[in-house]
Order: sequence, then structure tokens, then C-alpha cells
Amino acid sequence: MDIAEFDFHLPEQLIAQTPLKNRSSSRLMVLDKNLQTIQHKHFSDIIHYLNPGDCLVLNNTKVLPARLYGIKKDTGAKIEVLLLHQAEKDVWETLVKPAKRIKQGTEIIFGDGLLTATCLEELDHGGRMLNFHYDGIFYEVIDKLGEMPLPPYIKEQLPEKERYQTVYAKEEGSAAAPTAGLHFTEELLQNIKEKGVTIAYVTLHVGLGTFRPVSAETVEEHEMHKEFYSLSAETAKVLNETRRNGGKIIAVGTTSTRTLETIARDYDGIFTESRGWTDIFIYPPYRFRAIDGLITNFHLPKSTLIMLVSAFAGKEFIMKAYEEAVKEKYRFFSFGDAMLII
Repeated sequence: MDIAEFDFHLPEQLIAQTPLKNRSSSRLMVLDKNLQTIQHKHFSDIIHYLNPGDCLVLNNTKVLPARLYGIKKDTGAKIEVLLLHQAEKDVWETLVKPAKRIKQGTEIIFGDGLLTATCLEELDHGGRMLNFHYDGIFYEVIDKLGEMPLPPYIKEQLPEKERYQTVYAKEEGSAAAPTAGLHFTEELLQNIKEKGVTIAYVTLHVGLGTFRPVSAETVEEHEMHKEFYSLSAETAKVLNETRRNGGKIIAVGTTSTRTLETIARDYDGIFTESRGWTDIFIYPPYRFRAIDGLITNFHLPKSTLIMLVSAFAGKEFIMKAYEEAVKEKYRFFSFGDAMLII
């Protein structure tokens, strides 16, 4: 399948540069994939589409302030480092710019020596394995020195770091936010619980795949980067009970979807306690085993994310919905509006 089939025209002014003051006040496009209908709502209306006995699945990953600015020890050249995932205690897979300056054995200094790193290995696509050296607690050092790794299409500064975190972020280790979850407030989640909807959590630490464009000419040629996921025994029990009792499983975001589908694929539709690495790539035609509904944002043209939602709702229907979203001036990408597919 040609990548160009997932392309669409997106005016630059529709790319949301800043989050709305109230998280749940964004717009919500509701797609019924069976009736092929499109409705225009507000995100706070999401509660009307969730029923007692349903399960809402959230990705509780927490974004690290993972973008670091340092200098090369021997030359003083400026170096940018993006933490992707922790390979072992003080060794991280990273993206480095400019990568050509960082060879095996090169040392980088951050924050006047508060943190240093040595390159252990050169990887493809600008990747480097770095061994970090510091006094104290690594995450506290990173919190002092690091910036939130906002995507390159966001040009504005983010004054409050917490606006690039979900209100339920807990498990540190992500290089990007699971952005569909940014729309939820604690009050809205409480109202959803009070309606009789179960809320369950999975973890997927968003990594390199988020930053890699699809450079292949065909969908089948693209390779996803592996990302770490975890699903607890408690969540597995909740999901299996929801399914047995006839409730619907609604995934919040493509990251939750990929976690659930990885496990349902590996265990024949049954949810079980699981942790590991997934490189699942979902595109049409794909048979979904785990989810009945999906809450997501509006995604980049020709991205793996628009391919996933096309697999769930049908490519022609999704491309029609995106055309309408542009026409109706929906806000796109991380800080943009949301879509519910049921």
C-alpha cells in the first residue's frame, strides 16, 4: 500500500501551538464507524458515549524532561541529546544532534558538569548509547537540566511543564506524551467513574517511533521502533471481566491501543499480566482483538498513527473525516482537538 494514500492537505495555521486553558474544553469529533456518521461535540461530552460496565484504558506513562543541551568536552561544540529509553541503570538510548560529532568514547558535559555522559555505541538514525555520570538521583538531575521534548512542529515555548503531562501520569520513562490523554481533567475522570465506567491503566513509554517519519514508499516497508510496555495483573482482570460482562473497552490513544493489541495478539484475545517490548505496526487491513472504541487526536499526514486509526475506522471514512476537520478548522496534533471512534 502506497504511503501517499494517507496524505492530506493540512494548513499550517491548524497546528495547535499551545494547549487550551481548560483541558476538556477542546472540540471532539465523534465518528460512528458502522453508521458512517460524523458529529461535532466538545471533549467534555465524551461521558455521554461511555456506558456503565465499559472500561476506559489510559496510558499512565510520565514524560521525562528528556531534552538536554550540552557541550562536547574536547571542542566545546554544542550538542543536543534526547533521552529515549533506559537500557540499564545509567545507560540510555538517545538521539543526538549533530550525531556526526559524537563517536564512541566522546564525552559530553551538561550544566557545568552537574551531569556528564560518555558515548558507548553509535546506532542508526542519529542514535547513541550514552553512559551518564552524576551525583545524587538521576531523575532529580534531569528535572533541573532537561526540557520537555515537545515535537518539532510546536514552535511556541511551554511555560508550564505539567501541560505536557496527563493528570494521571505516574510511570517515568517516556520521550513524548500520550497526547489523547491530555484532554482529561481529574473532575471529568471522577464523573466518568461515578457513571459506572471502570478506569484501567497500562504503561507504554513513547520512544523513537514517535519522532521517526515514514520514509518508505510503501506501508509494508516501514519498520516500527520497539517501545517498552507493561500491563498489570489487576488491569488484565478488569479487562477480561469487562469483556465477559459485555462491556466495551475504549482505548485512550494509539499508545494504549498498541499495548492492548500486542497482548491480545500474543494471548489469543485474552488479557494477561505482561511486560516487554512491542514494535506492533497497525495498518489496514488489521483485525482488532482488544478494543471496541478509540479516543485519539488528529495526526500527521502519512504517519503510522493515521494508519492505525484508518485500520480501526476504515481508510476512506477517516480521510473523509480529516477533510471535514480541516474544513471545520479543528486544531491538530499534540495540543489539538480530539476524535472518538465508536
